[in-house]
Formats: sequence, structure tokens, C-alpha cells
Amino acid sequence: MNIPFITNDAIVFGILMVSLGFVFYTESKTSGFWSKFYKIVPGLFMAYFIPAIFTTLGVISPEWETSNTAGEVIKNKSQLYYVASRFLLPAALVLMTLSIDLKAVFNLGSKALIMFFTGTIGIIIGGPIAILLISIFSPETVGGAGFDAVWRGLSTLAGSWIGGGANQTAMLEIYQYNPAKYGGMVFVDIVVANIWMAILLIGIGRKDKINKWLKADTSAIEELKEKVSTFTQGVKRNPTLTDFMIMLAIAFGTVGFGHFASKYLSTFFSELVAGIESQTFKNIFSFLGSGFFWLISISTIIAIILSFTKAKNYEGAGASKLGSIFIYILVATIGMKMDLAMIFDNLGLIAIGLVWMSIHAGLLILVAKLIRAPYFFLAVGSQANVGGAASAPIVASAFHPSLATVGVLLAVFGYAIGTVGAILCTILMELSATL
Repeated sequence: MNIPFITNDAIVFGILMVSLGFVFYTESKTSGFWSKFYKIVPGLFMAYFIPAIFTTLGVISPEWETSNTAGEVIKNKSQLYYVASRFLLPAALVLMTLSIDLKAVFNLGSKALIMFFTGTIGIIIGGPIAILLISIFSPETVGGAGFDAVWRGLSTLAGSWIGGGANQTAMLEIYQYNPAKYGGMVFVDIVVANIWMAILLIGIGRKDKINKWLKADTSAIEELKEKVSTFTQGVKRNPTLTDFMIMLAIAFGTVGFGHFASKYLSTFFSELVAGIESQTFKNIFSFLGSGFFWLISISTIIAIILSFTKAKNYEGAGASKLGSIFIYILVATIGMKMDLAMIFDNLGLIAIGLVWMSIHAGLLILVAKLIRAPYFFLAVGSQANVGGAASAPIVASAFHPSLATVGVLLAVFGYAIGTVGAILCTILMELSATL
């Protein structure tokens, strides 16, 4: 990994914030080039894409290697994504959930779950189909023997794309893929998942046309947005310094408690799961040992409880807007992880990943067309699988801040079924690779 031009996180953070400032400034233009540009490309995509350009050019990087005087390789890593995902993301979820109408969320109906599980099925069948198709043109790409077998490595992608990092690690433990080659699978995960997320973000800018083509019924979503907007107007006020400090206290106080509780809960459940005799069940419930899972879950639960108190009135002081700032910072740090030049480093594995994700996408589009599901359910149902709790709220909140919670709730389903779905997918991939 080449050393980037800038390695100081303080400077990198400044670059990311200037990039976001540029996006918002140009997006605010009501005429001229930028006005036409943002009618095609949404601002959220640019907030993701500009940092990716800086990473591709070698200005910044999420990680790099150096060596000391003894010649030992030292791995260096930017901490910006960690801070954004562990501090700002849960804080954003709290602020965006304060004004949620839980009853209205449940009134969204079954289509949200149908699209989520469609996305899961798309990943399960997409892997083996991708192996079969790529093997026709390049059998060596899907080959390998023993612990070097490509299907073993792809099992970690299935875990990541249905559940998340904890499920991905569980699949690595189950199928014992060669650790020396595991980095290549992580690379495919980053490239393909980020390309798909970029496509979804671009689609948000054309959601009205997409919904018209899908003949989707968006009334439940619009009703939820209308309820939140009406409530916001009813409690709207000019925020004071006290309002901002209390909102930050609520958000980061919750995040602090989430970190405190998640430490004990993840340790407790890790020990509990370790005591299970059945290795299969041990791997299925491994996600309960993830601190990130508990952090997001606890923060969301507390926020939902607060939505039944007077704390929800802080929406009138701009709680969701403050949360949106944190979300955009997270998006920029995710974009920073994407090196566009990496696409050409391992075209064979990338091809498998792209075919796999195309099957996932195609099935989602087909089912959305059949049941007339809005693009919102398609996009969030996909990201709740592929992106998990870090990405699903981003995509959901791009439609409306009040919808961020929907992304989180669906992502929790992904954690719960991730390992089981990934095991089923891997069994099918092994069969496909040995035909």
C-alpha cells in the first residue's frame, strides 16, 4: 500500500469537511451548471465520490504500510471511519429517531420485509450462479483446492453481504479460508459493495421516475414523512445554544451509555455463545458477541423510548438536521475507503462480485415491479443486507431523515440471519464450484 500524501487525520478530516462544504454550496445554487448537475447526481453521492477521488489520487488513504529501521512492516490506519461509525452514526440515529412515529413506521406494511428478504435470497442464489457463469469463461478464477478454494473465500462475502462484519468473521472461522488470501476477499467486498451503494445513491435522485416505472404505491411513506413534517412545523422554533447543547447531551450521552453497555453485553454473550456445544449454533449466534451490534441496537432502542417523551420536541430545534450532519461525515469517511483504481487489481474476483451483486439487484427490481414496492424499500432492503447498520440508515435518511430508523430495524434482521443465510449460500457455492 503506497503512503498517501497526507497521513494526518486532522488534515484529512479538514479535507473531508471542505469537500462536504463544496457539495452543499454548489447544491444550493438555483440556476446554472450546478443546478442542472444536481438534478442528475444527488448531493449525497458527491459527498461519497469526492473523497473516493482523493483516495484514488493518493492524496489520502484509509490505510497504508510503512517500515521501521529494522525493516519491519507497520500497518497504519486512519481512525476517521471508526470515529464516524462508532460515535457519529449512533448519535445521528438518536437525533433522527427522536421524532419518529413508531405506529406510522409499522404502517409501512409488509413490503419492507418482503424486499429485505428478497435481497437476502438474491445474495444466497447470486453467489453460486456467479461461480457457474464465471467458470464458463475463466475456470481458474473460481478454482483452488483445500483451504485455498475460492468458494471458501466467497463465503466471507456472503456473511458480510447478508449480515455484517461479525457474520463475515464467523464464515472465515467456519470454512477456514487461507488467511494469506483473505485480504483479496475484503478487497472485493469493499469495491463491489461501494459501487452498488453509489448506484443506489444515484437512483435516489431519480426516485420519482423509478417509482412511476415500478407503479409503486408510496402513500404509506409519504404519510410518514407528512406526519413528521407536520409535527416539526408545530414545534419549530429558533434554536438556542442551550437547545444545541441539550441535543448533543442526549445524543452523545446515549452513545456513551451504548458503548458502556455494549462492552458488557458483547462480553457476556461471547462467553455464552462460546459455551454452546454445537459448532453450527455457535456460529449462527456469533453476532451477539459484536460490540457494534449492541451499540447500534441500544442507541436505537433508547431513541425510540425518548420519542414517547418531550425530548421529541427537539425536532423543532433541528435535531434531525444535526443528525444529518453526522450522517454526511460518515458518508465522506466511507467514500474515503474506496480506491477507484482497485477495480483493475483483481478483475477475476471483481467479476464474480459484480455478477453476484447484479443478480441481487435484478431480483430486487423484479420483485419490486411485481408487488409495486417503492424504490425506498428496494434501496433500503438491499443496503440492510449488503451494507448493514452502517449504510442502511444513510440510504434511508437520504429519502427523509425520519426514515433512518427503518434502515436500522431492517439491518438488525440482517445480523440475526446473516450466518445462517451465508452457510446456505456457501453450500450452494461449493456445489457450483465442483460441478
